[in-house]
Amino acid sequence: MFSVLYGFWVANYVAFNGDVLRKLAAQYLALAEKQGAPGPLMAGHGIMGLSLLTTGDIVEGRAHYNQSLALYDPAEHRSLTTPAAPDTHVAPLCYRSRALWFLGYPEAALTDTEHALKDAHEIGRAATLMNALALTCWTHIFRGTYVAANALLDELFVLADEKRAPQWKAIGMMQQGLVFALTGKTAEAVQTLTSGITAYRPTGATVVLPWHLSNLACVYAELGQFDDAWHCIGEAMTAVATTKETWFEADIHRMAGEIALKEPEPDAAKAEAYFERALAVARKQQAKSWELRAAMSMARLWRDQGKRQQAHDLLAPVYGWFTEGFDTLDLKEAKALLDELHA
Repeated sequence: MFSVLYGFWVANYVAFNGDVLRKLAAQYLALAEKQGAPGPLMAGHGIMGLSLLTTGDIVEGRAHYNQSLALYDPAEHRSLTTPAAPDTHVAPLCYRSRALWFLGYPEAALTDTEHALKDAHEIGRAATLMNALALTCWTHIFRGTYVAANALLDELFVLADEKRAPQWKAIGMMQQGLVFALTGKTAEAVQTLTSGITAYRPTGATVVLPWHLSNLACVYAELGQFDDAWHCIGEAMTAVATTKETWFEADIHRMAGEIALKEPEPDAAKAEAYFERALAVARKQQAKSWELRAAMSMARLWRDQGKRQQAHDLLAPVYGWFTEGFDTLDLKEAKALLDELHA
């Protein structure tokens, strides 16, 4: 029964269906709690954590990962890998890392990724390692440490080619395209993102696709291809609304606002509405890192409109909430913007 439920859960995660995902995870966890064995309990809390995280209940998702990881005993469980208890340690660390970054704890997120990568290399299973490389790469992309992200992607590509794993290669290409976009390599970004998305779609996977489409939309906007940009961001927003994969929703709206400002005739009102939506979603999810990004976008818009005090008053309390990660790109940019607004 655990194997059957897990199989259905995986199918609904990869081809994302948030409502079904949460129901299946609840069934699995209830069965695990009834049985009481540690393997299924770890797996049950893990899949419930991811089901909640991906559908926007980030705090609750992290709590389930905490429970899963608290049950883990390296001596007893490191070699445990069955359909009833898949990857009981590395994946939960990777996904808890993502939850921690969303919630505004960049240093804690980095600690989890480092532990996950170390354990994945020591375990030595290709599937576990490819998953870990792809997932921990996100932490470095979010933090703005792109050299580290590229190193992980290089390792992922070698392993994916060796094991003939096209889905992992496609995922890596989409991530590499994002790194190109964030480092100003616009032409390479378009080519790599579109190639990755094209390779990803035939696998039947849709999870995280809205995020990649939104990043592609931003690159199109940089190139002045606004029809393509709005098509991509529209597809992303429709997918989020339909499937309820909402963990990136705040930043998708923020990116839409930035696209509105890049048009030949910038639409400030449209941008402000998108930024407001991004702030509302981030606050509802308690996703402080997304809230910081949205607050920076709004503050820059208001600064350019001469509303410097209003911009400062929006951004300052969000930045002031953070207690760690001040060497990360977002927090350094927020500090620089606040200093400018103070001047």
